[in-house]
Amino acid sequence: MNTTTNKPAVALERRLRDCRNVITLGVKPNFVDYGPEERSLIIGAKRIYYPSLFYADLFNAMGKETFPSYHNYKCVQDKIKQTALFEMTDIPHPKTRVFYGRRQWQKIRDHFDFPFVAKVARGSALGKGVFLIRNTDDLKAYLARCHPAYIQTYFPIDRDIRLVIIGRRVVHAYWRIAPPDDFRTNVAVGGTISLDPVPKTAIDLALDTAIRCGWNDVGLDICPYNGNYYVLEANMKYGKEGFRKAGIDYIRLMERMIADGEI
Repeated sequence: MNTTTNKPAVALERRLRDCRNVITLGVKPNFVDYGPEERSLIIGAKRIYYPSLFYADLFNAMGKETFPSYHNYKCVQDKIKQTALFEMTDIPHPKTRVFYGRRQWQKIRDHFDFPFVAKVARGSALGKGVFLIRNTDDLKAYLARCHPAYIQTYFPIDRDIRLVIIGRRVVHAYWRIAPPDDFRTNVAVGGTISLDPVPKTAIDLALDTAIRCGWNDVGLDICPYNGNYYVLEANMKYGKEGFRKAGIDYIRLMERMIADGEI
C-alpha cells in the first residue's frame, strides 16, 4: 500500500493489473461508462497510473498527475517526434531525416549513402518495420509501402544497450546482441540478451535523455560507435524479457516504487 495514504493506487490500462496495491479500472471509451464509485476513485486520486493516450490528454488539461507522464504518451511509437525532440535538446542521435511525398528517392540519395536504415515512422515496435536499405531496389520497395520515409544512418554494429528508466532512475540495463543473419538486436526478431556490465557513460546518457525529454517510463536503446554513444530510439511499450533474464520481478518492483512514492 502507498505509505503516505494507505489507499491503493488507481490505474486505467492493464499494465499494473497484477500489483497488489493498485486498482485497475480499465480504459472505457466514455467516461460515463465508469460506475459512480469508479468515477469517484478517478476524480479523487492524486495520480492516475497508465491512463492511456486518450485520458492522458484530458488529465493533463485538468492538472491531474499521471504516471507515466503526459510527455511519454505524446511520443509513444512516434519516431518523428522523438527525433525532433532529440535534435532540439542536443541529444546524440544518428543522422536522421524524414521525407514526405511518394517521389523522394532522389532527395534521400542526396543525404544518405548506401547502406542506410529505413523505418516505419509511426506505430511500429519489436523490430518490425525496420529495414536495411542496401541499394536502389531496396529503397524503392520501402518507399512503395512506407509514408513518410524515415531514414537513418546505419552503424555497422552487432549489439546495443537497452536501458529502462522508471521514475528518475535506471532500474535495468542490458546488452542486446543481433543474431548472425540480422542487423536488428530486438529479442522479438532473434536477438539475445547479455547481462555483461553496461558502461556508466550509457547509463548517464539514458538518464539525461529521459530528464530532458520529460519521460519517466521508457526503454532507451543506446549504442556505442566510434568512441561515442548514440540514442537510437525510445520505447514506451518495452518488453519484460530483459527483466526475466535478470531475475527481476517487474510487478514486485512496481509495487515497491509505488509504495515508496518513487512513481
